[in-house]
Amino acid sequence: MSLDDPKISAAPRRIRPLDEAAVNRIAAGEVVERPASAVKELVENALDAGATRVGIDYADGGRTLIRVTDDGCGIPASEMSLALARHATSKIDGSDLLDIHSFGFRGEALASLGAVGRLVLTSRVAGGEAHRIEVTGGREGPLRPDTARPGTVVELRDLFFATPARLKFLRSDRAEAQAIADVVKRLAMAEPAVAFELRDLTGGSARGVFRAAPETGDLFDALRGRLNTVLGAEFAANAVAVDAEREGLRLTGFAALPTYSRGAAVAQYFFVNGRPVRDKLLLGALRAAYMDFLSRDRHPAAALFVDCDPHLVDVNVHPAKSEVRFRDPGVARGLVVSGLRHALAGAGHRASSTIGGATLGAFRAPEARVTWMDRVSGNRTISGTISDPKSWPGIEGFAEAGGDFAPAARAEPAPDPPAPDHPLGAARAQLHETYIVAQTTDGIVLVDAHAAHERLVYERLKRQAAENGVAAQALLVPEIVELPEADAAELLGEAEALGRLGFDIEPFGPGAVAVRATPALLGNVDAAALLRDVLDEIGAGGGSFTVQGRIEAVLSRVACHGSVRAGRRMGAEEMNALLREMEATPHSGQCNHGRPTYVELKLCDIERLFGRT
Repeated sequence: MSLDDPKISAAPRRIRPLDEAAVNRIAAGEVVERPASAVKELVENALDAGATRVGIDYADGGRTLIRVTDDGCGIPASEMSLALARHATSKIDGSDLLDIHSFGFRGEALASLGAVGRLVLTSRVAGGEAHRIEVTGGREGPLRPDTARPGTVVELRDLFFATPARLKFLRSDRAEAQAIADVVKRLAMAEPAVAFELRDLTGGSARGVFRAAPETGDLFDALRGRLNTVLGAEFAANAVAVDAEREGLRLTGFAALPTYSRGAAVAQYFFVNGRPVRDKLLLGALRAAYMDFLSRDRHPAAALFVDCDPHLVDVNVHPAKSEVRFRDPGVARGLVVSGLRHALAGAGHRASSTIGGATLGAFRAPEARVTWMDRVSGNRTISGTISDPKSWPGIEGFAEAGGDFAPAARAEPAPDPPAPDHPLGAARAQLHETYIVAQTTDGIVLVDAHAAHERLVYERLKRQAAENGVAAQALLVPEIVELPEADAAELLGEAEALGRLGFDIEPFGPGAVAVRATPALLGNVDAAALLRDVLDEIGAGGGSFTVQGRIEAVLSRVACHGSVRAGRRMGAEEMNALLREMEATPHSGQCNHGRPTYVELKLCDIERLFGRT
């Protein structure tokens, strides 16, 4: 090794403690990564103080100004200087680091912000006088009296002026402002009863970015109202309520229908004991829950809350507090998967309302409105007359018609009207031997017969497999798979669950597993590769979902080949039977690949297409 290595010096260096300012700047790098991190810490402090209204102002993406105003309990003048010290907090006493009931508990935020920027803290408790204190680059000024309403105002200017190297790693003002808005919206979802207002003061003028009024009502009503504000009315209209409980953990929130999916994972929000988190375990469970309904290039949308005793989850994993660790990760993952699947099954045949809107948008209105009288007047005529139906162009697909339409003068029995308790209506026609047209009480439904029947057959096969188990195919010669002892022990712990899926394994000496049977549906399978995939899934808290996913994929292929094929003509009774089975079968609103099986158009929307409103 060369002596020119910068890590090696000719003379040994002395060990010495760093000064307080350097320690605070180093600590700030863990807590304050960007302006959005500062906003998160300050808004969480406001919520912990019992605020009912929180105002957030920023300028230049948070580089030059961040101001958070709240109407919380405030800080007594005698404790304001202590509030700026590192590891000083009123939220815990340090005796039990798992018993956390607040957003913050480390006591680092204000000290870190004061170390890297120009911080002004102004606060007033109810019935007391207001005071302010300034901190510039870690240097604290004197406490001074001030005038302010009860609550606290924290103003941070020139973020990272004391550590200019950090400024080079910030993104554009627009990107930083977007990150701030995302943080505020997440916290707004966590606290529906609190009012939030976010403003951009860049250029000296105040521009409203986000505003949320306080929500009232029970848990689900308040949350639905807040999600309507944050995520939009479309999400709220196309989401189902989730409420499940298992072994001390409770899952609540809203999850979007599979047909209301996104092209990226941008609408996935998890909260653990009210704290916004980005946890790989929970996000993986969300994907697993929708695995049976979405194609790989689509992503679910959900806002889910996991609540439990604080001792069952460790939030002190990272200074940013965005990661958590459950005492039993398998229970948490299983709760999310089973809770979501149960909620989605309860939605029945329901599909996203946005599908109908997209269908209407695909229609093209004619460039000029031409009336019937225009067509028969002057030089513009049509061949034939109204009383001559033989001159009408042939229309294929109406099974009841049997050819040309009957003249109006000939009495024909009118078809039965759609029953009010049949949401998908009564079949009226089949178009291009593929699509069923049904009339509902207030509109029409267009059904993809093949896609719908594919889902129905698939659900039937899954139900049979769940009731009777998955048939196992015994191997003539057991396959021995050698693994590390710890992996083999972990895999054998899932032997019972794998057995229900047709996979028979047993120990074969230290660090080896004997595979005696594999699921018959999978045919010839590489047992060693599949077991390693299962191990990877277990490591992520997924248990036997890998095997189950593969089996369900085979069932899906079987259903696809056994369903009604496009181009097959169906009778009225057969079409109506398909509609009734769709209404009774969960998840029938989307096919096995995540595409919608039907489109519903309301009569008022159709009338608007023809200018009849």
